[in-house]
Amino acid sequence: MSAAPPPVPLAARDRREAWILFGIAFLVLAAGFGLRDPWPSDEPRFVLVAQQMVASGEWWFPRRGHELYPDKPPLFLWIQALAYLAIGSVRWSFLLPSLLAAMGTLWLTWDLARRLWTPRVGVWAAAAVLVVPAFVFQAKRAQIDPVLVGLTTLALYGILRHLLLGPSWRWFAAGCFAAGLGVVAKGVGFLPLLALLPFALMRWQGWHGLAPLGGGNGWRWAAGIGLFFAAILLWLVPVVGMALHEGDPAYRAYLENILFKQTITRYLDPWHHFEPVWYFLEVIALFWAPLAIAFLWLAVPWARAFGAREARVWLPLAWALLVIAFFSASAGKRDMYILPALPAFALAAAPYLEAISQRRGFRLALLGWTGLLAGLLLLAGGWALLGEPRFEARLVAERGLGADALGLWWLLVAYGVIGLVAVAWGRLRRALHACAALLLALWLGWGFVVHPLLDAENSARGIIERARAALPPGGELGLLSWNEQHLLQAGLDTPEFGFCPDDSQIECQARQLARATAWVRQAPERRFLLARELKGYACVDFATPPPVPLGTANRRTFVLLGAEALRACHAAADPGPGAR
Repeated sequence: MSAAPPPVPLAARDRREAWILFGIAFLVLAAGFGLRDPWPSDEPRFVLVAQQMVASGEWWFPRRGHELYPDKPPLFLWIQALAYLAIGSVRWSFLLPSLLAAMGTLWLTWDLARRLWTPRVGVWAAAAVLVVPAFVFQAKRAQIDPVLVGLTTLALYGILRHLLLGPSWRWFAAGCFAAGLGVVAKGVGFLPLLALLPFALMRWQGWHGLAPLGGGNGWRWAAGIGLFFAAILLWLVPVVGMALHEGDPAYRAYLENILFKQTITRYLDPWHHFEPVWYFLEVIALFWAPLAIAFLWLAVPWARAFGAREARVWLPLAWALLVIAFFSASAGKRDMYILPALPAFALAAAPYLEAISQRRGFRLALLGWTGLLAGLLLLAGGWALLGEPRFEARLVAERGLGADALGLWWLLVAYGVIGLVAVAWGRLRRALHACAALLLALWLGWGFVVHPLLDAENSARGIIERARAALPPGGELGLLSWNEQHLLQAGLDTPEFGFCPDDSQIECQARQLARATAWVRQAPERRFLLARELKGYACVDFATPPPVPLGTANRRTFVLLGAEALRACHAAADPGPGAR
């Protein structure tokens, strides 16, 4: 078996191309940084939990409000908390982990591709990841997925450095340890280890391009896998020990939830996000373009590489297909689940992308996609400005936008004009440039225009500011029907009475209301509640006396309630631990 050739040294042109690529990448990914607060659904939750870690000093058992938060392992929350500690500002820290992880993903993809092939191929590999809208969209959000993709790419990088460019047992160990950290970020972090399955098959069949690893290394393989489990146990052993030592049923429930319900049960018997088995093919076709367009031209070279038993192409490709198959086997699916496979697809595609980019058919398809997207954006913006379409009116009403909506419609028009002008200028000769121009305009507009324009409503900052302004002098605000963004904006010391994650949980809402009623009645002249009408609040008088309207945030309308509105409600004996 012959290993891949040593990496080609970086010439001045290679360095210049790499600097340009990563400069553009940073501009795209960082656009809008610091111009907004966390937005639902997940960002406020993670930031709130991280902020509570810093405030309380409790790092092992995350809390949302005064209740334990068992839905996710804590690594991403720790990273968020450390970013907040380092910078001291939520707005300037909460997107930092995603930004760094995304830049790291691009660098790892570039570096591995240049080592496997050439520096020029490395640029194509990283660019193939960057042009995928699903990647950039997630990288500009404070979710777990960008960090997970960064960790799985690091793990795959280490494993492939060993299997294709090695032997390098240190890189294999580092890759296994990174995969373990990935599990502590999200349960599927183990996925890079699946690369060992096609590797074993390829080695048995004598594929080209595999590293000459030799025999008698059983203890080294075992040590790498041991490091994978060691990374997990660094978190799991202290948590299990403390939970069992405390003897509190809440801590035991936390362990059961995070170790079983959120992993095995969620995969085998999911309770939401049901999609058909072919769902991820739709995701790739719609949200991975323009890279997905190149897949039509990649079928032939990939088939030839398979016939030639080229492991440098097919080992990352086989792993990426395994990731797709793994998530397709579960009934519960979301579009971001398969993002860890994207860098591997890019690695397998990169050796052929420059040649494909010269094909007339590909350029025609790319130009058509660019023109179609630009036309749809122009049509949507113009329709909203010149007419009164139902979708526009509904969006304005749900989001409480008012005059701010005009900025969105003009932005859509600008997108369309830029895209169509780029298509007319580029034609077939500069089809790639036209597509890049539209994508660059989309992400710069998203960051520098949409972020500040929608922030007050999406972050619930506007609702909290209006609620504070409506209080009488010396008034106190409590959170009744609240989401994480409300507590985050109101401050961690704001009274809250338990969290109900679902609007259908009537019993939870009733308990919440009883505690809130008790708190208000302790000082009825100065205590008020942020609320919205739910089934569990049947005793609340939302009509007379009229509550103070606060407007709409995240498609929900809020009011400010006083003691008079709660006169028919039962009060709990104890307002609860959240009513500070």
